[in-house]
Amino acid sequence: MTEQPDHLLPTTRRALLHRVAVAQAEGRTPSLVAGVVREGRLVWSGARSMIDGHAPDADVQYRIGSLTKTFVAVLVLRLRDEGLLDLADPLGRHLPGTPADDVTVAQLLAHSGGLAAETPAPWWERTDGALRPELGDLLEEESPLKHPAGRCHHYSNPGYALLGALVEKVRGEPWGEVLRREVLAPLGLDRTTLLPEHPHAGGFAVHPWADVMLPEPLTDTGLMAPAGQLWSTGADLARWAAFLAAGDDKVLSADTLAEMSRPAIGPADADWTSGYGLGLQLRRHEGRLLYGHTGSMPGFTAGLWVSAEDGLAAFALSNATSGANTPLLAAQLIGITAAHEPRLPAPWRPLTEVDQELLALTGPWYWGAAPNVLRLHADGVLELTPDAGGHRGSRFRPQPDGSWLGLDNYYAGETLRVVRHADGTVSHLDVGSFVYTREPYGPAGAVPGGFDPQGWQAF
Repeated sequence: MTEQPDHLLPTTRRALLHRVAVAQAEGRTPSLVAGVVREGRLVWSGARSMIDGHAPDADVQYRIGSLTKTFVAVLVLRLRDEGLLDLADPLGRHLPGTPADDVTVAQLLAHSGGLAAETPAPWWERTDGALRPELGDLLEEESPLKHPAGRCHHYSNPGYALLGALVEKVRGEPWGEVLRREVLAPLGLDRTTLLPEHPHAGGFAVHPWADVMLPEPLTDTGLMAPAGQLWSTGADLARWAAFLAAGDDKVLSADTLAEMSRPAIGPADADWTSGYGLGLQLRRHEGRLLYGHTGSMPGFTAGLWVSAEDGLAAFALSNATSGANTPLLAAQLIGITAAHEPRLPAPWRPLTEVDQELLALTGPWYWGAAPNVLRLHADGVLELTPDAGGHRGSRFRPQPDGSWLGLDNYYAGETLRVVRHADGTVSHLDVGSFVYTREPYGPAGAVPGGFDPQGWQAF
């Protein structure tokens, strides 16, 4: 067998349902629906509610809060890919007159523009959007920036409201209509809407010290809608997770989605536990790298994560303001599925044809005295890996000019070049100015700075 089946084993399904049941009971939420996506297909969904025998199915709408931001980010990246804007553009170039004119599009996407986390009072999530009719109402005019732009990650809901307005300005129509036409319809997300449509869950607050509930208002947040307005279903979020995992050229390429899921600012080391890309949150959970987003609005919480390494994604939705940790639950569902049914590796296959010059490049290379190994894989990718391990190992994809582009880790985006002597024989590898030679500081090597003419010696 080379592919995973379209269904999960009974023991896996039981473990997933148990985890959902515990989350609903301990989180004291009126209802909770969750699901697991494997290799782009919804392979399991389950739900629990406070009404015996009446759990919601994957077609019931819940408000998804800040998961809305992933949809807005896709709209903005579509504009970039079409050449209508650059991520380095200041917002004022396309949407002049806001308090954030000098903040770049990329900084807004990554929450690194230094903008305030919330609007001026009143609390935007629980009040009618008519109270903030102009873009200038979304930020304090005197001090819209709480940090210098580009210096740190500071989550900003108004920043995404401005991105929604940017989409409207460039496209010339409401962002919700652009979203429906350019994203939702092509992907078949026909139950994802700006306002709730039947059947949908009602939102509640649950008293922290007593088992009683209070209905939360279902507000239309107006200009703040791009920060958290959308309603969706488990079935639609499964399709959205599949898109975030693999892309769809009708909407956005896999390469652009990979760009969105890389840290946009920081982290500074390899041991980071959380970060933010271009509209996607990044998180490590039990050693697993996840990307997706969390969401909350009064009456609702949501979480969706993708694990590219496992070929899995999961979502969880609840209709209580607090209590059920849906982002954690979604991460746990991925972990449970991966533990019970680990991904089957693709079968090893040899190259269909051999480039003898490339084959001759494989084997040991030395950065100074540090041994590295260059390997050629069946997909035509070169991999340069330190013999002792470490974070400098990277894969490289061939480019039309004969160079190789770094795909990941330390050399992501850097260029590997094969440098030759005048007679065409290989002198060394140049990777972002680092020289790799066939011998450790060999006398014939092109080693910057030269070397002691006596060579290696005993001391």
